[in-house]
Amino acid sequence: MEKPPVGEISPKPVRWIGSAKEDLSAFPEDVKRRVGRALWDAQIGLKAPFARPMKGFGGAGVLEVVDDFDGDTYRAVYTVQFARVVYVLHVFQKKSRKGITTPKSEIDLIGRRLARAKEDYEQWRKSQTSL
Repeated sequence: MEKPPVGEISPKPVRWIGSAKEDLSAFPEDVKRRVGRALWDAQIGLKAPFARPMKGFGGAGVLEVVDDFDGDTYRAVYTVQFARVVYVLHVFQKKSRKGITTPKSEIDLIGRRLARAKEDYEQWRKSQTSL
């Protein structure tokens, strides 16, 4: 996808679900920059080359950024399912050394937060149309 001209960028807002924003703030600066880049790309309608669809959520609407930094693995999960907002669903450090699979408890949490994002989006959209 081609980047829009700078003067024509109208980024979507980012909304944070649960503790995602606070969790990201505790990450190393390099990881925060990488996640921030992926979110900026999503805000302007692009997909960062290092963001990939997360398995188990039916398509490319839920994406994850995986960053290995200083021997640890960090993940950020966000959704672009909604036309006018990017939602950050979950940000966490993967603790398990047993493979690359995301633990079921994390997948379940992401599913619950995705449902919360859908509810929030409906409320947000209604509030935007009443302005």
